[in-house]
Amino acid sequence: MIDFKLLLSLGAEIRTYKKGEYIIREGGKARFYLQVVSGKIKMMNIGDKGQEFIQGIFKAGESFAEPPLFLDSAYPASAVAISDSEVIVLGKNKLFALLARDFDLQMKLIRILSKRLYFKSMIGREISMYDAGHRIITLIDFLKKRDGRTDQLYEVALTRQQIADLTGLRVETVIRAIRGLLKKELTRKGRKIYR
Repeated sequence: MIDFKLLLSLGAEIRTYKKGEYIIREGGKARFYLQVVSGKIKMMNIGDKGQEFIQGIFKAGESFAEPPLFLDSAYPASAVAISDSEVIVLGKNKLFALLARDFDLQMKLIRILSKRLYFKSMIGREISMYDAGHRIITLIDFLKKRDGRTDQLYEVALTRQQIADLTGLRVETVIRAIRGLLKKELTRKGRKIYR
């Protein structure tokens, strides 16, 4: 999102995280702008019974956990490395100084946050109103559109567990629903599914 060289010139540092390592924890104070350099990061909540709900998955070039910076509040979710990852970290005040002088960057950040808000609104509607198959297709179509792949077969790069965690379903339900969707809306090549 923000050029790595620019972030480093402002005093940012690159931190390394092993798969499964926490970057931030739910309830912690938001003090840094975070952007993935390499690897994948998931923002998630864990329920009382250990169930996981993924708020989002972020890859190289994407920032995460920004809203609490602007609200001066605690993180509403934790962030964990899905794979060995590098994250560039910039202090909150340095980010604000950069945004104060760069209107184009402000607008870029607003668009990104708006897309995430739209996604959460869409998923909230899906969880409360639709069956498993509809939720899964809506999620895949959103990712396909987000990735600019609307005119071709799209490989779903999520595990069944990640689909479950993003849609509020149990993994067993996702597996059954995908079997049903393979007859009409999805294609399988080996273990991968496509839409």
